[in-house]
Amino acid sequence: MRLALQRSEVRSWERGDARSMAFYANNRAVWLNLRDAFPHPYMLADARAFIRAARRSRPETRFAIAVEGQAVGSIAFAPRTDVERLSAEIGYWLGEPFWGRGIATEALVAVTGFAVREFRLARVYAVPFEWNEASCRVLEKAGYVLEGRMRRSAIKDGKVIDQLLYAYLPPSAPARDAPLTA
Repeated sequence: MRLALQRSEVRSWERGDARSMAFYANNRAVWLNLRDAFPHPYMLADARAFIRAARRSRPETRFAIAVEGQAVGSIAFAPRTDVERLSAEIGYWLGEPFWGRGIATEALVAVTGFAVREFRLARVYAVPFEWNEASCRVLEKAGYVLEGRMRRSAIKDGKVIDQLLYAYLPPSAPARDAPLTA
């Protein structure tokens, strides 16, 4: 998959992305806003393992955010199952030198659109930590709406914190009462 954007490109992971991924991911400021499955320090072996797993995944839902051909971040969505099968959770990170340039917003808009079209989703949502004001702005600029605060729902860096629930509902989503099949 490859989506050419104004400031960046969102594309499938390539084996050669491991060094740049490890370089940009090995940053406490990045780690602080991600789930604990994202290691810190972030080593080259971590990047290689992630890229191997992402390249094997079917359907493909984890992508590199690249600037001038170099992987500088990641964006992924996780389609849900069972009664939540019309939803997906989305998450992303970007190397600190690229913050504040609109790259995360354009990647989020592009991948949200891709996910909605390809997976016929009625909802895409994200749950940033309460302290991640920059990510909240990215979500809002991308058309996501704050739906609520999940109080004391996470622990990060030894602190119990709130998570915020943002969602994007595409205008072409099925009507609330429309019959849907599995």
